[in-house]
Amino acid sequence: MESITLDGKRPLASIARALRPRRAQLALAAGVFAVKDSPTWLMPVITGAAVDAVVRGGPISTLGWLAIGAAVLVIQNAFTHVWFTRLYMGAVRSLGAGFRNALAARLQLLSIGFHSRSNASIIQSKVVRDVENVEMMFAQSGGPFLSAVFVFAGAITMTALTVPQFLPVFALSIPCGFGVWWFTRRRSRERNEEFRREMEVFSARVGEMAALMPITRAHGLEHVATGRVAEVAEEVRHRGLRLDVVNGRFGAASWVTMQLLSVGCLLLAATVAVMEWAPISAGQVVVLGTYFSMLTGSVGSVLNLIPVTARGTESARSIAEVLEDPDVEYNEGKPTVDRVEGRIELRGVTVRYPDGGEPALDAVDLDIAAGRTVALVGPSGSGKSTLMNTVLGLIRPAGGKVLLDGADMEALDMRSVRRHVSVVPQDSVLFEGSVRDNITYGLGPVDDEAVRRALRDANALEFVEGLQDGWNTVVGERGARLSGGQRQRLSIARALIRDPRILFLDEATSALDSESERHIQGALETLMRGRTTLVVAHRLSTIRSADMIVVMDHGRIIEQGTHDELLERSGRYARTWGVQHAAA
Repeated sequence: MESITLDGKRPLASIARALRPRRAQLALAAGVFAVKDSPTWLMPVITGAAVDAVVRGGPISTLGWLAIGAAVLVIQNAFTHVWFTRLYMGAVRSLGAGFRNALAARLQLLSIGFHSRSNASIIQSKVVRDVENVEMMFAQSGGPFLSAVFVFAGAITMTALTVPQFLPVFALSIPCGFGVWWFTRRRSRERNEEFRREMEVFSARVGEMAALMPITRAHGLEHVATGRVAEVAEEVRHRGLRLDVVNGRFGAASWVTMQLLSVGCLLLAATVAVMEWAPISAGQVVVLGTYFSMLTGSVGSVLNLIPVTARGTESARSIAEVLEDPDVEYNEGKPTVDRVEGRIELRGVTVRYPDGGEPALDAVDLDIAAGRTVALVGPSGSGKSTLMNTVLGLIRPAGGKVLLDGADMEALDMRSVRRHVSVVPQDSVLFEGSVRDNITYGLGPVDDEAVRRALRDANALEFVEGLQDGWNTVVGERGARLSGGQRQRLSIARALIRDPRILFLDEATSALDSESERHIQGALETLMRGRTTLVVAHRLSTIRSADMIVVMDHGRIIEQGTHDELLERSGRYARTWGVQHAAA
């Protein structure tokens, strides 16, 4: 897949660079278009010749040849138009696919910090709507622009051959059209940016409404949800109307200017012929008037493309916001990791988020021996998940080092490291596919026995075989057709089948009832056996058998030891243990 970059400050130049690999295809498309569109600028010549033949009174054969020429010009368009569309739109669709692939690849490289501060609906809008706007910019402007270029070239050429005295008059259309664009360009860009950003807010609000639908319906708050969307929809309407008015003013100014020039040229040509200031025939008056009308029409067509181009350009800037974001994980050129023991060391690790404030991790030191289980406990916001994401390499520390088997993880290809890692989150993430597809996601061909073994060890085989289509049962979007405990057991089976050396469990049982937790806890014990495991937990009863328990608060480690050692110290862990057991 070819790499596509986009400069938000110079979007059109960047798009032109992205089209370079297809320049031969585009050049051929332009050549085909010249043939396809030839009737537009050759028909006035045929018309003028027919008028002169009528004025001269014949011969009739001239009209016959003119009719044959006109028919050939028109009929060839039926074939060349399809050929042009295939060539030109093939390049445009390839460009759109390139942008979508580039966005998908970039989103996979951007850090967890970027995704945590970005709205998923806005990202989706950039990948879908903004790329579509770029495609539409080319689809709607390519043909009219080429037509204007060839009409302009044809009109100038034929005028130079027939009545060269009128070339200076024709040249007036260019500065007039440029002047109309110059006075409206800044306002058009501002309105397009306003409308695009308001559409992103609207996308985010609709995404929020969809996500909150169960809560909304359960509490009878449909009118509140509808009102929140309507509030933003009204702002979209307002911003869109402001953009439409600017485009309308621009269109009106360009049309009036070009029509005045067209009428003026026709009357000037007629005056020259009547006053006999130049030897111009009636047919040439028709040709001049037609060509100038076509010329001003082509300039007007190009001017009418400016709103479409402005919208596409603004969408290109929106795409560039993702492609140019610097918060990425760089792996190219770094050594890959083929074997992992599982020893993890943190040396003075400090993590700060862009919003400032206290560090999420503050000079943390921690040694985790290979094959050991370490539990992270502490109140919300204490830094547990941040520490886990930092060890996973999804967050880069602002200070200190994370070592894997003695090697600085910053210097390793983290994609290869993660092939030896599995994560079981609090909310298991399943996609719209079969049970088997979800378990073997990204692994390629996997034999049935391996899938069966993973399901059995995850305490999931019995319920899966009881589903209507067994392993081939489609789980629904985000696993909606399964219970929370069933989804979590499939998530564990997905981790087991990868046979990881390092395992991350992020509140893996906190959202489950006691019966589901019993099934899950047994599966987790199988999964953790012999693997380096980091466990984030609020319920201390689930981690009392851990080799080491790390108590965190405000990004620091305030206690660490085994369950019994921490109880003997009568510190934060012991107090929390007492509160939880008193409540039980």
